[in-house]
Amino acid sequence: MPASDSEANRFSARAARYARVGANMGGVAARMAGARFLGLKGEDLSNAAALAQALGGLKGPIMKVAQLLATVPDLLPPEYAQELQKLQSEAPPMGAAFVKRRMAAELGPDWQGRFGQFDLKPSAAASLGQVHRATTSDGRPLACKLQYPDMQSAVEADLKQLELAFALHRRMRVAIDTREIAKEIGDRVREELDYLREAKHAVLYGEVLRGIPAVRVPAVHPDLSTKRLLTLSWLDGEKILTHAQASLEIRNRLAHAMFKAWWHPFSRAAVIHGDPHLGNYTVFSEGGEPQGINLLDYGCIRIFHPRFVGGVVDLYKGLLHDDQARIVHAYESWGFRRLNRELIDILNIWARFIYGPLLEDRVRTVADGVKPGEYGRRQAFEVHRALKERGPVTVPREFVFMDRAAVGLGAVFLHLRSELNYHRLFEAEIDRFSLDELAARQEQALTAAGLPLPA
Repeated sequence: MPASDSEANRFSARAARYARVGANMGGVAARMAGARFLGLKGEDLSNAAALAQALGGLKGPIMKVAQLLATVPDLLPPEYAQELQKLQSEAPPMGAAFVKRRMAAELGPDWQGRFGQFDLKPSAAASLGQVHRATTSDGRPLACKLQYPDMQSAVEADLKQLELAFALHRRMRVAIDTREIAKEIGDRVREELDYLREAKHAVLYGEVLRGIPAVRVPAVHPDLSTKRLLTLSWLDGEKILTHAQASLEIRNRLAHAMFKAWWHPFSRAAVIHGDPHLGNYTVFSEGGEPQGINLLDYGCIRIFHPRFVGGVVDLYKGLLHDDQARIVHAYESWGFRRLNRELIDILNIWARFIYGPLLEDRVRTVADGVKPGEYGRRQAFEVHRALKERGPVTVPREFVFMDRAAVGLGAVFLHLRSELNYHRLFEAEIDRFSLDELAARQEQALTAAGLPLPA
């Protein structure tokens, strides 16, 4: 196809996406703006439901963006956040004939001969692609994630709509400047389109979690992977909520595995899984007994500069020992500017919530009496209300996925009703913490995975 025709097709796909997104969101956005400017209260829930319905009908990448926005304080009123958190990133599956064409486009016309078996019916569907079960020629089970067509056009169209929404948001009297947040969301969602990068993320996690038997990482099959097709080994497991009513011993074992899956890579390689969605991990058993978790999806991975991890440790130590100088240093190292006592006290509301379970040297739940869907909502409201009075604050972009991971992981602990000494678990992860050692370990792990060092 000539380049001009190809470009025209991409433009047509983007234009069609703009139309669908704009038509579905336009009326809701107008109602939201009117309610906000006119001070109308009674319409909040109906508007929120309408927005969720509009986005739920669209599927695709904007679903991922919508769920992300629901976890960022101040971006949406509580009613909207609650509705959007209910959405599931599940697009309508591609049919068998279409799957054959897509697989031929990725692996060539003889693609079926490269597998022992390939199930044309997907076993799971997500926002950017769908997963098919298959086997190697010698019978080893595989998971093949095949990207939907025109996803690059869909992502760019959705991000353009997001830019417009953020621009409107900034014109209102808001507490958080969204410029850095918008950049972060755009960069991470675009990264998720590149399945070769996701394959490197899986290799990275396999490297970092080597020696942690409670967390399993699938192996990558590079000969059966492309930029839009990712083939991993299939890991058998059950949904984690299947064990929500299991014994406390089993629930604690799974919660401990989840803790290691998120905090060990962060403390050892400055990397975090930014999408702790219940569908991104399953529980594996041995001898009929649940033993740990399978970590399945590696699209939404955030690699930090080691100094960001240093800030996390500094803030933890500062809060633990009431060391105000160390607290200020932590915020400054992350890029917060024009700090004063008032702003620090406001930021500490959220910090004490996130760090709360880590600061108490005792066995406890992650948040007593809180439901999973309400985790962090009260503290976010307090921060929003306090920041509203002092003008917009620019939040460093690294916080978008760090906060999302922390809130999502806490919700998993609430689902499991686990009772652990989170303080001692965290202390074990940062024992003898050194920025130089972290930088060296990160370089080794990223080099092994073929990934660049963070700027």
